[in-house]
Amino acid sequence: MSSSVQHFRGQKYHELKGQCIQQRRLFEDPEFPASDGSLYYESTTKKKVEWKRPKDLCEDPRLLVNGMSSHDFHQGRLGNCWFVAACSCLALRKSLWQQVIPDCSEQEWDPKNPGGYAGIFRFRFWRFGEWTEVVVDDLLPTENGRLIYCRSNVRNEFWSALLEKAYAKLAGSYQALDGGCAAEALVDFTGAVAESINLAEGKYGKVISEQMKLFEDLMKVHRRGGFISCSISSPGRPSEAETEMGLIVGHAYSVTAVRKLRLGERLVFSFKAEKLFMIRLRNPWGKKEWHGAWSDSSEEWKQVSNSERKSLGLTVENDGEFWMTFEDWCKNFTDVDICRTVNTSFFSIHKTWEKEMMYGAWAKDSEPLLNRSGGCFDNRETFLQNPQYIFDVKKAEDEVLVSLQQEDRRKYKKEGQGDNITIGFEILKVEDNRRYRLHQLTVQERVATSPYSNTRSVFLRRVLQRGRYVLVPTTYTPGIPTKFILRLYTDVPSKLRELTADRPKLTCWSLLCGYPRRVTQIKIQSAEGLQKQDRSGGANPYVLIKCESQSRRSAVQRDTTSPVFNTQVIFYRKNIDSPVTIQVWHSSLLSDRFLGQAVLAASPGEPRQPQTLRLRGRGRAAAEVPGHITVKVFSSDDLAEL
Repeated sequence: MSSSVQHFRGQKYHELKGQCIQQRRLFEDPEFPASDGSLYYESTTKKKVEWKRPKDLCEDPRLLVNGMSSHDFHQGRLGNCWFVAACSCLALRKSLWQQVIPDCSEQEWDPKNPGGYAGIFRFRFWRFGEWTEVVVDDLLPTENGRLIYCRSNVRNEFWSALLEKAYAKLAGSYQALDGGCAAEALVDFTGAVAESINLAEGKYGKVISEQMKLFEDLMKVHRRGGFISCSISSPGRPSEAETEMGLIVGHAYSVTAVRKLRLGERLVFSFKAEKLFMIRLRNPWGKKEWHGAWSDSSEEWKQVSNSERKSLGLTVENDGEFWMTFEDWCKNFTDVDICRTVNTSFFSIHKTWEKEMMYGAWAKDSEPLLNRSGGCFDNRETFLQNPQYIFDVKKAEDEVLVSLQQEDRRKYKKEGQGDNITIGFEILKVEDNRRYRLHQLTVQERVATSPYSNTRSVFLRRVLQRGRYVLVPTTYTPGIPTKFILRLYTDVPSKLRELTADRPKLTCWSLLCGYPRRVTQIKIQSAEGLQKQDRSGGANPYVLIKCESQSRRSAVQRDTTSPVFNTQVIFYRKNIDSPVTIQVWHSSLLSDRFLGQAVLAASPGEPRQPQTLRLRGRGRAAAEVPGHITVKVFSSDDLAEL
């Protein structure tokens, strides 16, 4: 991974450390100095803060003491419980935190080699599609000799405080970390795909079937190395207020276990159930826990012996960690953030995904064909003036995962523009042979809409049928410029690429061979009354659409004389007098059979409503044959109209 790592602000750890050791001085970071400017983005009067190094706060400082665990540390004065909750999740996966804290043994204080200590540390974050290494000095903000922000349970352990400092450096200041979403930090720690679920809107607290689907999904996410955090939204209630059940409003909790437990005979009798669906959470404060069923001193625990607790994995410590039934969790929490580590490895027993990633931007321009900031679908006049990305679904159907992420805006808080922009995207099923940008929605189908949210990323999973699709990422409001990355995961390669051209390119070759004069879109919706082709009275029809030297074929519809095709094609036509021919064929093992055709002039003046056309045989004076087809046709002599 090291060859592809970017260095934040060009600072390279080994070079800087080597210089400090050679000059026998401790590193002081000029890019994030020990000053109020690194603490706050607002210039107001604050308490006096002293910046101290770990060696000034304790004897024998350490990066890590006895490894890392999810209850190593506590939130400080900052309102960044979301960041601390994400750290709790990260601590559960050694392979992932070792990626965030690279070569931690090499970075560790070494009492046997004090000359090797230079007061410099490095951390890596997945930022906007790239792993970025951030170096910091170890000057930490304190009051009265105590850390004021994130701190460890163990007085001489400093990994959490230094990690927080590196993250604050990325954001521009410590204050810029005040308020956020755990999913954002988890994506930065892992490169995972974030999904947010509103538990109240999904009725997970009321509908048992939906609750069980969510439980199985979360258990799979957790088992496969993903992360989960949850919170209670606070309309009408002050943030950090305590509910009557001991939970904190507006506060991010990390999920540290999801378990489905089969109970033994004695416990089945006690709990009147064969299975328990349980979830374990941790409060980043390290205190204030759930007071309901399965809380630390509840009646439920009194019915389970210590040996049964261990065998079931229902372990608990008095450090802000607690168990709940999944049903209680769904009823008491309102929001859950899921970070899926999508498996793209070929060497895996689990499902693997094909990943495509594109960098893009919403950019404003007064010229409609150049504007790339058209707003959401509600802005019908400008919606298609957004970036457009085309991809193919090659299988009969394929589950597709899409993540759209805007650039992190915390760094703009000093300019008063640090809030996330509301973003989302649409997926449109388009013509099977489309190669140029969409300019008008005619025959295309709107098949999926993501949630629109002012979170840093939005996520959608959907099963799509075979065909070609255009994905349109948008801001909710037109005219807001910012950058984004788009990630698409499919079962087989999708060939995701951006559509940039509005029409075929005019070249020297096209001057010799002719340049298109007309664009025609056709949607073959269905056919009825086709001639029966076998003893059972069915047929296996497909359509073949021909225009000049081009042709497109639909999928075969099995065992029907009334097929629904919903096939879309687009042709750029050089010879506008040459008609478009739509043929219907029967697919057969030995030889396909012609069932009939319809011939269209497809001129701009023809009606754009659905037309039902009688099938005929081949030839100029062809007779009618059984069956008819329903089509929609759009033609224009402006190649950038459709």
